[in-house]
Amino acid sequence: MTYHLLDITTNKRPPSVEPLQLEKASKLKIAKSTEHPEPPSKEETALPLDESSCPGDDDGQYSDTNSLIGQIGRDMSIKCLLHCSRSNYGILASLNRAFNSLIRTGELYHLRRKLGIIEHWVYFSCNILEWEAYDPYCGRWITLPRMPPNDFFMRSDKESLAVGTELLVFGRDYTSCISHIVLRYSILTNSWSQGSEMNYPRCLFGSASFGERAIVAGGIDARGNILNTAELYNSETQTWITLPSMNKPRKMCSGVFMENKFYVIGGMSASSELLTCGEEYDLEKCTWRIISNISQGLNGPSGAPPLVAVVNNELYAVDYAEKEVRKYDKENNSWVTLGKLPERPDSVNGWGLAFRACGERLIVIGGPRVLGGGMIELNSWTPRDGPPEWNMIASKQCGSFVYNCAVMGC
Repeated sequence: MTYHLLDITTNKRPPSVEPLQLEKASKLKIAKSTEHPEPPSKEETALPLDESSCPGDDDGQYSDTNSLIGQIGRDMSIKCLLHCSRSNYGILASLNRAFNSLIRTGELYHLRRKLGIIEHWVYFSCNILEWEAYDPYCGRWITLPRMPPNDFFMRSDKESLAVGTELLVFGRDYTSCISHIVLRYSILTNSWSQGSEMNYPRCLFGSASFGERAIVAGGIDARGNILNTAELYNSETQTWITLPSMNKPRKMCSGVFMENKFYVIGGMSASSELLTCGEEYDLEKCTWRIISNISQGLNGPSGAPPLVAVVNNELYAVDYAEKEVRKYDKENNSWVTLGKLPERPDSVNGWGLAFRACGERLIVIGGPRVLGGGMIELNSWTPRDGPPEWNMIASKQCGSFVYNCAVMGC
């Protein structure tokens, strides 16, 4: 579809037209224009490429920045673009100002979300300050710009969260004092910038996103206090709203959305006090409810936060000690073992291994531990197809330890 769009945009004629017909038509058009010169119509004028449509370009060429693809009109142009893979949006944005504005302002992504057109890309970091993205639909790797250098930020605990068209990375900085900061990567500009700070800055929290919004809960502040506070982030306005506090303070917990509710699972309420309960936040009632034993056996005092993910409103988790996949039985408030994890990805008490939902499938990201580098592997399984049968969908030479990971759907 992208090639058809490019053909129409550059006003190429269909291959079925014979060269002789083109020659006759060209001569007739030249003669007519000499006798009766007329201004070009919107339907006949080809949209210029980016070289002739850059701001400040004074070459006098005609440009219709409203119709996008002049031959079919703006509305139909947008309908076509909505169904193009977002891997091609960078190329399309370079055609002219109209395409650039539609894509770079985020309007196209907003319309896609309204129509339920979503592509999920996996973003992860295996090297400090470096991020990779993988597009499972086109099988394409994308290297993000390197994060701004910051020695203290490199050594601090970091959390990541994908929301809307943004990737947020939370860490700590040292200026006059130690404080939490947020770095924001936008796919619209392909660049990093300073993100908006939370009302209660924190790290080691649970989080999850839904569309252009996300919720974070728990964690620890700059002084090491364990928090029970929660906040909602709006990526369209880049603002944080304080939500009602949880019943229990907790750090090193995990968060998911399921059936339009936000869940905080596991964590610790003190240095050695492991929580087996979770909490459910009802967005309509704005209330928290404790769920006992929901994280029983999913993490230990020295282990990573619970590795959990939701596909089709079903909750799945990883038992990293036994290298098993489990499914949550909502009626009995218990976990059922489904099968094994992929063999090669390794972890240290769950650290270094990523387990995420990517559309209708589950993704395990990691690699075997080797000295001097290694290989990162992405393994995929679709729960609706039956018991766990993992397929390696991609691999890349880089570090095999996953520091942070997030899935962006837009």
